[in-house]
Formats: sequence, C-alpha cells, structure tokens
Amino acid sequence: MNRLQELRWLAVGAAIGLPAPALLAVVAVAGPTSLVGVGMLLFAGAVWACRRLAGAQRRRVTGLPSPYRPLTGTMWARLRTVVRDPATWRDLLWLPGQFVAGVGGLVLAVGLWLAAVQCATAPALRVLLPEPTGFDPAVLEWTGRSGPLTWVLVPVGAGLAVLAYWLPRHLVEAQTRLAGALLAPTARARLAARVDRLTTTRAAAVDASAAELRRIERDLHDGAQARLVVLAMHLGVASDVIDADPAVAKALLAEARTGAGAALTELRDLVRGIHPPVLADRGLAAAVHALVLGSAVTVELDLRLDRRLAAPVEAAAYFATAEALTNAIRHSGARQVRIALVDEGAAVRITVRDDGHGGADPSRGTGLLGIQRRLSAFDGGLRVSSPAGGPTVLEMELPCAS
Repeated sequence: MNRLQELRWLAVGAAIGLPAPALLAVVAVAGPTSLVGVGMLLFAGAVWACRRLAGAQRRRVTGLPSPYRPLTGTMWARLRTVVRDPATWRDLLWLPGQFVAGVGGLVLAVGLWLAAVQCATAPALRVLLPEPTGFDPAVLEWTGRSGPLTWVLVPVGAGLAVLAYWLPRHLVEAQTRLAGALLAPTARARLAARVDRLTTTRAAAVDASAAELRRIERDLHDGAQARLVVLAMHLGVASDVIDADPAVAKALLAEARTGAGAALTELRDLVRGIHPPVLADRGLAAAVHALVLGSAVTVELDLRLDRRLAAPVEAAAYFATAEALTNAIRHSGARQVRIALVDEGAAVRITVRDDGHGGADPSRGTGLLGIQRRLSAFDGGLRVSSPAGGPTVLEMELPCAS
C-alpha cells in the first residue's frame, strides 16, 4: 500500500466513523423508550446502520468473517436475537473507537502534511507576505523577512514531513487492530459456528452416503441381479432339455454366456461408480483423463496435480468432477467443456466451464445439490455462475492436507 492509498484508506475510515455520534445518540434515545414500539424501531434502525458500517470495515480488513447470529422467525424474534447477540454490542463499542481513529487519524495525517509544507515554505512566505505592523521592533527583527525563526521552521517542516510520511501506515494498522479486536467473531462464536457447520456437514455426509447406497442397491437390483436371474433360468432350462434337444440347449447356453458377459460388464461399471480402479492405482489425474476419454463433447483438461492426495479427497474430487461433466453434457447443451484441477496445497480447486445455454441453479437440480453435499462433507464449497445464455462455471474448493 503506497502513501496515496494509505490516505485514501484513512479517508474511507473517517467516512465510516463519521456517523458514530448520531447512531450512538439514537441508541441512547431508544434505550429509555425501548418498551414502546418507537424505541425498538429506532434501536433496530441504528443497529442496522451500525452493522452496515461494521460490514464495510470488515470487507476492508481481509479475513474477518461475519460474527452475527442468523436471524429467523418473526420480526420480534429477530429483534430479540439482535439484542441478545454479543456482536451487536461489540459493534456499538467499536463505533466511538472508529470515530476517534478514523476522523482523528485523517485529520492528523492531513494536518501533518499541511504543517510540514507551511514550515518548509516559511522563509518564502515571509518574503511574499506584507511586513506586519504594530509589533515590537525586536520581535520583527527576530521573525521578520530574514529573521532566524523563519529558517528554524525549515528543519521543523522536514521533520514533520518525515512524520507525515511514516505515520499513516501506523494509523491504518491501528484501525485494522481495532476492527480485529471488536468486529471479528469471538472464540466462543467461532466455536459455535464451527459446531453448526460440522452438524450441517455431518447431516449432508449421511444423506450423501444413504443416497449412494440406494443408488448401488437400485443398480444391482435392476441390472446385474436381473441378468443373473435370467442366466440361472437359461442354465436350468438348458440342463432340462440337453438330452432331449441338444440344439435348443446350445442356444440357451449361448444366451446364458452373453448374459453373463453383460452382467460382468454392469458389475464392472458399478465398481467404477463406487471407486474406479484407475483412481486407486494411478491417482486423480489419471482417473480424470480416463473419465473424459469417452465423453460425447470436446473436453479440455488443465491438471496441475503433483502429488497423491488422501483417498477420500481424491474420490470426492473425482466424483464431483464427473457429476459436473455429466450435468454439462446432459442439461446445458454444451459443445465444449474445460476442466481445471489445481492443487493449491491447502485445498484442491476444481473449475468446470462449459459453453452451454446456462441457467444452472443449485436450488432446482439434484446434480448440483449432490456436488454440494459431497464437498460439504470435507468443509468444501461450490460457487455457480450460470447466467442465461451461458457460459456456466462451477468453482469447487476441496480442503486437503498440505
């Protein structure tokens, strides 16, 4: 951050802190009248504005998540949640601090530069300005056009310039520390959010496992099991007629052999759907290569994977990629798909982009919801960009050990 950016940062911080006195006054007025509707509405409005200001400061200070409790239920239930939320009162405590740090920091930074310029140019100003009248001659001799005091101010101005150059970064840091101390979630709030997230992801993982088991059972029942039943029937009939009509028995045995081959193929496909052998033997990159070989559309790959990941992570990444590719082929009308898998150390980032007609919405399709559930079990995330007319871009992040 250069000096101009620091001054701009301080100016925005001053603008954020400037409404603090008015908001605190509204809260002070709303307190005694909180038992009536007007007081609660005033308090709610002040808190809403305070949260907007605090949110703007959090966005400027990277790495500060929202600390607020979720608001659900009726308006009064939401107001009770707001009042009981410690983050509300931490925001109100932050407001006067931001007013002092923001407005005071900007005034100090700008004032130092103005004072430095005035002191450094004092001799020139004494020459350009008219000689003052009505002062003691001795004072005029000391501070006049060529007086020593004007030249003493020059090194003072240089010192102020150095201070004005050095101080803004520390003023910015002070506002950052203030925001980190009061606007960041407390350890207790982070723990509660973590518990809520783990509860949600555990439920998603259980649902995903149950859905996977139902899919395997359905595929076995409708596919390989049915073929094996037919195979057993053909073998039974062939054994009954082999002496009386060998030709019919041979035909039945040929059909049984064909059915056995089809059942074996379906079992292999089912095993690949559970965990592809190439994924276990050669890793994620080779498995994705094998995935796109039989694709009905052109697929461009960008694989930057230099290591083997944990088996559960590789499986989740593979099946999320496979599901995204299947959605692109079936639903988007895409002719070309680009898949990028990048190992970033702490996470694997997967991007699937297609040139289809767009309109993908996780709330309306089970495919994207399945990807979300699969990734959420690992604390991963899915972002979807799919405007009408395309393109559709799925960005998936899957945490993994570095």
